[in-house]
Amino acid sequence: MKQCVLIGKTNVGKTVFAINFADFLGVSKLAIEFTTPNGEIYERNLSLSDALQELTSDTPHHTLGLQKFQISLPGLKGRKRFTIVDTSGLTEGIHREAFVRKAMAQTLAQVRTAAVILHLIDAGSVGKVGVLEAVGEVDWQVAQFGGMRRGYAILANKMDLMGAKQGLLKIRQDFPGHLIIPISALNKTGFTEVKQYVWRHI
Repeated sequence: MKQCVLIGKTNVGKTVFAINFADFLGVSKLAIEFTTPNGEIYERNLSLSDALQELTSDTPHHTLGLQKFQISLPGLKGRKRFTIVDTSGLTEGIHREAFVRKAMAQTLAQVRTAAVILHLIDAGSVGKVGVLEAVGEVDWQVAQFGGMRRGYAILANKMDLMGAKQGLLKIRQDFPGHLIIPISALNKTGFTEVKQYVWRHI
């Protein structure tokens, strides 16, 4: 089954997006497959509200490993099934903890075979501190690799925050040639455009 991988720095809203996008597509309960950086696999069934409460946090690296669940995407010509893969957040440089380094390597391995790569960038932070401080080298590298692939798009997240409109302009200036979709993972705005994009590439 084709995969849609979510990638980005820590705390950009990947998990919130994954859960709320599932809600937007009409999913009421998630059957999630968890894969730890050590390769251990287990499954859990969670309601959307429980998933938001348990799987999201302001603490960096709350997601350590892969979190996968299947989606049935409705369209004008029937439905398409695919897997959303939520991943560990990336950081600049080499992380001091080996387990986190394994989790980030696991994230990058998923990107190689993904049909769709959705790269989340925090537009709210970009608006506050600027592209160089908020984005960093890791995002430039992801964009450089993604730009060579079909199915790569940047999601400028947190458009509900003050300064995000300015941040979106900076992202567009600094990532020319890439498709950039402004969204709010929290408020589920921009999701129609994301749905249409995923449909075209799955």
